[in-house]
Amino acid sequence: MFFGWLKKYMPRGIYARAALILVLPILMLQLLVSVVFIQRHFEGVTRLMTSAVNIELRFLVDTANSEATLAGARAALGRIDDPLEINTLLPAQDAVPQDIIPFVDLTGGTVVETLRDGVSGIVAVSLERRSRVVVWVETRHGLLRMELRRARVSASNPHQLLVIMVVLGGLMTAIAYVFLRNQLRPIKRMARAATDYGKGRITPFTPTGAIEVRAAGMAFLDMRNRLERQTQSRTMMLSGVSHDLRTPLTRLRLGLSMLDPQDAEPLVHDVDDMERLLDAFLDFARTDAGDSLEPTLPAKIIQDVLADAKRMNHDVTVGPMEGAHETVRLRPLAIRRAMDNLIGNALRYGTKAEIGVSVTDRAVRFWVEDNGPGIPPERYDEALSPFVRLDPARNQDKGSGVGLGLSIVADIARTHGGVLRLGVSDRLGGLKAELVLAR
Repeated sequence: MFFGWLKKYMPRGIYARAALILVLPILMLQLLVSVVFIQRHFEGVTRLMTSAVNIELRFLVDTANSEATLAGARAALGRIDDPLEINTLLPAQDAVPQDIIPFVDLTGGTVVETLRDGVSGIVAVSLERRSRVVVWVETRHGLLRMELRRARVSASNPHQLLVIMVVLGGLMTAIAYVFLRNQLRPIKRMARAATDYGKGRITPFTPTGAIEVRAAGMAFLDMRNRLERQTQSRTMMLSGVSHDLRTPLTRLRLGLSMLDPQDAEPLVHDVDDMERLLDAFLDFARTDAGDSLEPTLPAKIIQDVLADAKRMNHDVTVGPMEGAHETVRLRPLAIRRAMDNLIGNALRYGTKAEIGVSVTDRAVRFWVEDNGPGIPPERYDEALSPFVRLDPARNQDKGSGVGLGLSIVADIARTHGGVLRLGVSDRLGGLKAELVLAR
């Protein structure tokens, strides 16, 4: 329970946690040394010094009490107070009502306690003046005021030692932080390279640092290289298969053109479906390769997509566009392909589509809504998987598909470090697909 509560207040950054690991032990060590050793040591020295002064104070009190008259007591005190370096006044009228100990006086309490234990009849002790100690004692001739230097009853307050400890502790912490930062820097570079790879960028990375950090860096490079090889193999395989199948399809189409048109029509339709499926395979294979990041206006992408839709007599309109004229780094060809797939998917299962874009400080959000039957929420994850066709949920009257449209868009989102979200359209009542890209 305690550690769960403490975890909420722990810093999240690796540098902040490293600083906490460095500073906390040093603070605890300084506090322990200050309280257990320094303070107790200075209290012991103060007690010994004050006990020695108590002998002189008792001698002065006994001298005053031994005289029969006030004048005799003054004369006797006057003969010995200078050699003892203690100023006396008898009788004194300036006694304070209670002991005065400054709040920041680290040994004041020990001084007063030792004085009262060693000298009887003390009325009050004042440490208000840092360099002086004033003691009022009851005698037979009235209050006796005795004033002496503070240095005689207590060791110098350990302020200087504490300052030296704090300064040296801070210096050692700074030096340790510099060395630790050099060890943490390779981890941050590896994290940055991993983040960039998640966004489709290959950032040069060379493992450095401690042996364990180097091992983690080499493992990351091996993983990235394996993923690149697998991606290239998949792309080459799908491209090769799709390309090789176009030649026999072309021969089939040529042969069907020589048959009776009425008899050949069903077969031509099958060939068209096969070519459409091959185009989908090629598009799916091309998404991971993508194009390079470049400054792009999201509004320009929306305008181009809308112009293409109008040329094809598609019922596509533009919805809200927030911050669309702000330049962001995107892969424009990949985004165009994603929007085309989303619009094609919307018009396949609906009769109207609406597109829009929103640009914020952290993300760019393209969205497409339609008035089709939509997809049940429990099947959103299934709809994003490749080669999955949700026949019961969608209208299949407008041609067959291979189940790659949303998967292609999801891949494009991942190459930008983003995600494809599916939901319900509040405007049109069908499916709403949001392409959310990290900036």
